[in-house]
Amino acid sequence: MKALKILILNGSPKGAVSVTMQYVEYIKKHFPEHEFESVNVSQLIHRVEKDEKFFSEIIESVKRADGVVWAFPLYYMLVPAQYKRFIELVFERGAAKAFSGKYAVSLTTSIHFFDHTAHAYMNGIIDDLEMRFAGSYSPYMFDLMKGSERERLVGFARGFFDAVTGRLSFPRRTAPLAAYKSSYRPGKVTGGIDTGGKRVLILTDETGTRGSLAGMTGRLAGLFGDSAEKFNINDLDIKGGCLGCIRCGWDGDCAWSGKDGYIEFFNEKVKGADILLFCGTIRDRYLSARWKTFIDRSFYNNHQPLFQGKQVGYVISGPIGSLGFLREIFEAHTELMHANLVDIVSDEQGDSRTLDRVLSDFASRLAAASRAGYTRPRTFLGVGGMKVFRDEIFSHLRFPFRSDHEYYKKHGMYDFPQKRFKMRAIASVMLLISRIPFMRREIYRNKIKSGMVAPLKAIVAKH
Repeated sequence: MKALKILILNGSPKGAVSVTMQYVEYIKKHFPEHEFESVNVSQLIHRVEKDEKFFSEIIESVKRADGVVWAFPLYYMLVPAQYKRFIELVFERGAAKAFSGKYAVSLTTSIHFFDHTAHAYMNGIIDDLEMRFAGSYSPYMFDLMKGSERERLVGFARGFFDAVTGRLSFPRRTAPLAAYKSSYRPGKVTGGIDTGGKRVLILTDETGTRGSLAGMTGRLAGLFGDSAEKFNINDLDIKGGCLGCIRCGWDGDCAWSGKDGYIEFFNEKVKGADILLFCGTIRDRYLSARWKTFIDRSFYNNHQPLFQGKQVGYVISGPIGSLGFLREIFEAHTELMHANLVDIVSDEQGDSRTLDRVLSDFASRLAAASRAGYTRPRTFLGVGGMKVFRDEIFSHLRFPFRSDHEYYKKHGMYDFPQKRFKMRAIASVMLLISRIPFMRREIYRNKIKSGMVAPLKAIVAKH
């Protein structure tokens, strides 16, 4: 096999001391015939931003490479904010051409918590860079401990290297995003929204006052009046992104504590609001890296639901209608925070008059839901995601995430099915009875449908 030059773009803020990079090291060990180069783009993101020579050196490494491995841990259902910023810089500085035609794979490690959305995002970025996407690999973080999983990893790597050597063709998996520009101009606000004393926080990362996002947030602020505070997160003192150090796991003490203004702002303003509006513009296939930094830094709260009973809305400028995975992230995050997602509104509505009406009614619905204290039932996104957290915090992650463990115990979140003793007993009896052929026929042919609805019919009749 021809010796290949493989570039590893390491997305871990921890650099080489990373679970993800151990998988890369294992690949390197078992394919010594190839030449590997690793660049810690997330750990060194401030240098990447400020030192254009260093950025150019990374791009030159891309040009020399036969294949690129996008390797990163999952942070809030996506890449870390630092990695997101690197991707933005590639497009901002006109460096995308260096990636065109290169073979690429994505490799992540996680607890399988929304790893699919991270890979969907990365797949889209690879396609937008006109690279040849040869697949993704998403193991559970400790899979490397198992012999069968090590074999699987080697098989994945071999398939990638064979694809590069054989110049194999791959289909584009995501549609290109059409050029997008909104011409929204808000009309005059007439009348206000009665929030019943509820506090509204409008968080935005808009730049300037004339864009579509500024128009939408301005209209919402006008509708809510004195009940609302609008805050631009670009003005918040944030020294850096989440470091992945897990120092917060014991008691929520973040490595950034006392070094910038983020934690104080989040504790006072975000947690103190009754209605939260997250407002941003699509950058590549997500929101801005600034927004991702804001979200990642909230991890000092670990895996605990922060927004219990709050009303949440998203206001987006850009083609979110073409980004199903992003809508799923917004929905899942809200459900996992035990909040109520009222809606996701974008400037894809057409003319300004239509969007004005949509925003006005959106504000009314937010206020009404808040006054009523309404939270809709969680879907698979919230239920399934919380089961992943529950099982991991109970077992592998109980240490170092002591804070989560104590919270889950206190709030009854260790709701394992083994504890449903009554239902287990009923099921055992029914299974035993159903072993008798004539009883089984009677139950499955004549009783099961009416039996399923009987307890519900009793509730309907009584209440």
